[in-house]
Formats: sequence, structure tokens, C-alpha cells
Amino acid sequence: MSSPENWQTKRPTIRERTMFMLNNDLFSDVKFVVRKSDSDGESESKQVIPAHKFVLSISSPVFEAMFYGELAETSGCIELPDCEYNSLLELFRFMYSDKVNLSGSNVMEVFYLAKKYMLPSLVDKCSEYVQSNLHPSNVLIILPLAEKYDDKALVDRCWKVIDTESEEVVTSDGFATIQRSFLEAIISRDTLTIKEIDLFKAVHLWATKQCKMQGLEANGEAKRGILGEAVVKKIRFPLMREQEFATVVLDKKILTQDEVINLVKFFNSALGATPVGFPETKRSGLYPMFRTCDRFNNIITSPSWSYSGEKHYLIFCVNNDIKLHGVCLFGSVNNDYRVELVIENLSSCNVIKTMTGSFRSQQMEYNLGIYFGFEIVFDTPLDVKKTTDYRIEATISGPQSGMGYNGLSLVDLPGVRFKFKESTYNRNRTCPSIGQFPRFLFSL
Repeated sequence: MSSPENWQTKRPTIRERTMFMLNNDLFSDVKFVVRKSDSDGESESKQVIPAHKFVLSISSPVFEAMFYGELAETSGCIELPDCEYNSLLELFRFMYSDKVNLSGSNVMEVFYLAKKYMLPSLVDKCSEYVQSNLHPSNVLIILPLAEKYDDKALVDRCWKVIDTESEEVVTSDGFATIQRSFLEAIISRDTLTIKEIDLFKAVHLWATKQCKMQGLEANGEAKRGILGEAVVKKIRFPLMREQEFATVVLDKKILTQDEVINLVKFFNSALGATPVGFPETKRSGLYPMFRTCDRFNNIITSPSWSYSGEKHYLIFCVNNDIKLHGVCLFGSVNNDYRVELVIENLSSCNVIKTMTGSFRSQQMEYNLGIYFGFEIVFDTPLDVKKTTDYRIEATISGPQSGMGYNGLSLVDLPGVRFKFKESTYNRNRTCPSIGQFPRFLFSL
């Protein structure tokens, strides 16, 4: 390759002159042979990159040892089977100019080469690029490499994406191809933000595809074997609704007969003290720590409030915009309740939230101590506007429950004041001073 006459005089800085030498035969004293894929990635050929030992050695202690160490490489042509042409060229570009052209298609291999040849500043650039371009569709590809390269910041960032965008991650194309060890690590996390039934569907799809890859019939026994006991036992079946369990889980035939019987008994409060065999605690990621507004000064924990299907009403307003994430209701020990919840904006006369479901009462902490009740957490938070009246209505069916009394009409909290009013529709005892709705879950 011929060079322009007096090329040095047209490049006033050392960086410009060194950059001119990149991939240039001029003064080259070593050549690297690497693979190069064609544009559609269907075939490969070998490509030569000329280089300069001095430039590489002042950038990398690995190259210094390779060319000037006790066991220095004497061959003028070095084959590198573990990297691709464009990635090695970007590594050299950084060595020659402190610049690098990163993209989604080359960054992880450049990352690998930067670690291999000990260029920490390039490692940092690659890590920053990947972190800023992480999303649910690629995080499962990047996470194993981040762990392999021992990049803690990138590993932590990957797990944050998995936690905060769990549903998108497990429905991405990459989920079906992850190693079983990563599958177990994911479903073990308490911080996932996904409904348990949706997580089960993704796990089942993973097992089905693994059966196909291994040439196995995708029956319940084969899927269970591929998943392994450690994975199956980490799925929180008790958190599913009974209808979800019956219509989705049972058909997949992954659970044993005894497991199915125990879970059916659990859903129908007939299990007694027998362990159900699966985790019963909610994932904290799906149910984050909300701020709470507790409106009673006293509570009665013993069953003293009877339900007969009537509606409970309460009107509330706030002096600052909030997001309402849900409400709590009273219950009694180990009992199930069915609730139809409606919230109406009284200013516009529009119903803005409806929710129906069955809920199991459990021990809950209150500002006065412990009571038995349950949370109704909305799938998406509800925007509640300041100085606007809202009516919350709950139709509750189930055994007797506890109750609250000596309630407050005004509850002052940092950043917001709740005001509670009695609804003219009330036909039972729930009102600002007594009854249901002990707690509101919200954020500013």
C-alpha cells in the first residue's frame, strides 16, 4: 500500500499521524489473521489486519509481553481464532486514536478483547455503552457475558432491568434459550415485577422449547424433568388466583397429584396446618413499599363485623395529586373474601376503577399493632387529583372480620392530607369513624 508523499506534514498532531497508521501496511511489522463474516452472516473468510508492535505494546501489557517479553512471538503473522475482523479493528482503532465505534453488534466482542488485552479504559467505555443500551430484548444475552467478564456494575444493571421490566424480559425471544441456571436465578428473585401466572407461562414455554431442542415429547413428566425440582419449587403457585391455577397450570401437567391436591385445599382453606409446599409470600417487586394512610385510632381484631353482600362506601379527597396503588380491608384468620371494588370520580361522575377478585386474609402490621386483613393492589396505579371527591365502594362476601373505630376525618401526612367523608349512599356502618378501608396505599 503506497502512502501519499509527505503525508506527515498534512497531519499536525500525533493522534492524526498515528491514526493514519491504523490498518496500514506502512511500517507494519506484524499482521493479524482473523475471521470476517459476509454482510448476511452466512459465510466466513479470513482477513488480514496489518499492525505495529510498538503502538500495540504501549497500549496493552499483553501485547508488550507478546512482542517484547522473554517468550516473545517471532512470527510476523498471528492468527486469532477467537475474534472477528470488525471487532479487532475497533480494538486497534482505540489503541491508535483513543476512539472506538461501538454498536449493538460489536460491543460485546470488543468488550471481550478489551478485557483480554487489558485495556481498562476501553472496558469502561464498553460497559457504559451496554448499560445505556440495555433493554428487555437483549438483557438475557448480555447478563451471562457480564458475569463472565466480572463486570459488577453491568451485572447489577442487568438484574435491575430484569426486576423492573420482568414481563417484557420473560416474553422476549432470548428467554427461551437461557441456561437452566439462569432460569432458576431469575424465578428465585423476590424483586420481580410480574404476576405469578405470567411467570409460570414463560417457564412452561421455556421447558416446552427445551424438550423440542432435545428431541423429547413435551409431556408433563419430560417438562418437569427438564425444569428440575429446584425450579418448580420456586414458583409461587399459592399467589395465583384459583381460576388461573385451574385453567392454566393444571392443563400443563407439571405438578404431581399430591401437589395439585394440596394447592386445591389451600385455595379452599381446607389445608389446615399442612405446608402447601410452595412459597406463599408476595414478591416485593410486584408489591412495592407504598406509603400508607391509616385512618383509624382503634381496631378490633376479633371477628365482629358480619358481611351479607352489602356495599361499603366512603368518600375521600386529597390536597395534593397522588397515585393510589390500592386499599386494605379487614378479614379474619386464614379466611377468604370475595370483593367487588369500584372507585368513582364524583366531579365527572365517571367510574375510574373496577376490580373483582378473591383475597386471603393474613396478618398485617398497622400503626396500632397487628390485625388480619388483605391488600387490594391495582394492576396500574390510579391518578387521584387534588381537591376532587372520589367515592370508593366495596361489595364484600365472606366470614366475619375485624373492624376499625375512632376513625379520623383528616389524616395529615408529609406532602399530602387525606380527608374522609360519609357517603349519602351508605346503608351500613362504614363511615369516617368506623368500619372498613383501614388503609390506603399511595405514592406522591
